[in-house]
Amino acid sequence: MPEGDTVYLTAKNLAAVMDGRELIRCDLRVPAFATVDLTGETVEAVVPRGKHLLMRIGEYTIHSHLAMEGSWHLYRSGSSWRRPQWQARAVLGVEGWTAVGFSLGLLEVVPRDAEDSVVGHLGPDLLGPDWDPERALANLLSDPKRPIGLALLDQRNLAGLGNVYRNELCFLTGVLPTRPVGEVARPRRSIELAKRLIEANKDRVERSTTGALRGETCWVYRREGRPCLRCGTTIERGRLGDSELQLRDTYWCPRCQS
Repeated sequence: MPEGDTVYLTAKNLAAVMDGRELIRCDLRVPAFATVDLTGETVEAVVPRGKHLLMRIGEYTIHSHLAMEGSWHLYRSGSSWRRPQWQARAVLGVEGWTAVGFSLGLLEVVPRDAEDSVVGHLGPDLLGPDWDPERALANLLSDPKRPIGLALLDQRNLAGLGNVYRNELCFLTGVLPTRPVGEVARPRRSIELAKRLIEANKDRVERSTTGALRGETCWVYRREGRPCLRCGTTIERGRLGDSELQLRDTYWCPRCQS
């Protein structure tokens, strides 16, 4: 599942072949921006911002979000794509390379000076130059009645965490996702651990929160009905969200978390 570390590595790989080069193909396959053509412009930078990707090209920024199923692929010119053409939402080419955005949850073009209109609401980025743990902690504590599992997912508090990290952080800090932030004994530990985990995974293709690079790479995420790796108790599964439309799966160990 794409989270901040996925977007960071995606941006790093795209930047390696696109930054500073002229765009020779621009095919945006969403109705609102289908007529946008940035060919001939220079790719100034490809940068991550939390779970958002910003491609700064000429005077514009192509803004994308991977959501649940999206991904950006890089292909040598003329090579076959690994996903079907109908899933492509963006096709951008530079000399020798083609970047294809598949099943993107969001794709839009904004003026460079209007980037704040699409990412200005985000809290400190765990993998960005603006990372500020004190501000992130203050954001987290601003609503003490809110469940910790929702506060960690809220990109306005801190940017980059998704459902995998949310569940794994709650397990590693020994708290249930439903526990109010104000009742968490050491909320700072969640911030510190989030930073360490995402830093450890930012250059990996496969994410791990257990330290293992094969086999059991998660403590509780998607392990419902199986024994806890720490105590053997059966992992449980539920759903948590601010509304019915925002419900996300939660996983926890009834013994290790309270």
